[in-house]
Amino acid sequence: MPPFLKKGDKIAITCPAKKLPNPMTDAIALLQSWGLEVVLGETVEASYHQFAGDDELRARDLQRFIDDDSIKAIIAARGGYGTIRIIDRVDFSRFATHPKWLVGFSDITVIHAHLFANYFAQTIHGQMPVNIPDASAYSLEMLRKALFGEDISYSFSSQVQNRSGKAKGILIGGNLSLLVAVLGSVSDYNYDGKILFIEDVGEYLYSIDRMIRTLDRAGKLKNLAGLMVGGFTETKDNDIPFGQTVPEIVMEVVKNYDYPVCFDFPAGHIPDNHSIVLGKTLNLLVDESHVTANYDTIK
Repeated sequence: MPPFLKKGDKIAITCPAKKLPNPMTDAIALLQSWGLEVVLGETVEASYHQFAGDDELRARDLQRFIDDDSIKAIIAARGGYGTIRIIDRVDFSRFATHPKWLVGFSDITVIHAHLFANYFAQTIHGQMPVNIPDASAYSLEMLRKALFGEDISYSFSSQVQNRSGKAKGILIGGNLSLLVAVLGSVSDYNYDGKILFIEDVGEYLYSIDRMIRTLDRAGKLKNLAGLMVGGFTETKDNDIPFGQTVPEIVMEVVKNYDYPVCFDFPAGHIPDNHSIVLGKTLNLLVDESHVTANYDTIK
């Protein structure tokens, strides 16, 4: 577990994937209002096709902040696509002895998975600078609490029927597409005994079905402690409808397993994207329409 932040600490912003569409004025102001000193990477203003600079620059920018012990947290400015192109260029050996918080979601799932698979590191799946202008105040406060080591918990109602149960396990996961992309690699999670969180955006229903089944065929879903399904937003369908919703797809694949499954977890590509601490032990209580969850200890 990396050390929690305190006022006066430096937090770096880098772009390991897609380039930024606009300046990060709101994000910088928010982080400064928390008493943090913001350091911007070269990638923040870089452009190379759709990327925030070429692969070499993006890897070098991330490497710089991993190796700089004065930087206490690294937040990815945005997702998009590109992190998988640079992950093997980065040397995380300094991170192994001097861990720091890594924040982001979506394409940043590659880094979350890589850091847990290789170092059992805790990381924060939460709002990124590009999302801050549209983010809910509560989601931003949860990010602050996660970074500064304050207690965070979850209580929400699901709009579809959950599979009830109680689970305790290390929380892993992130973007479904990226979880499938790292299967079988050095960045792949060990799913056994874990609570898995998944979310995605802009995918066709048939593609979601294929990815869930791919995880299952790889043996990833059989021995979970629990499954949390977050936002699956802007889903698409073909002219001939697929015929199942995301909850129906999920439940058909995991119908023979007995762990709790909850839907509508408030995290993912949504304005109210709650921060979750990946790599940390979570206590999950699910009934048919309501879910509560908390971490064993935040300190």
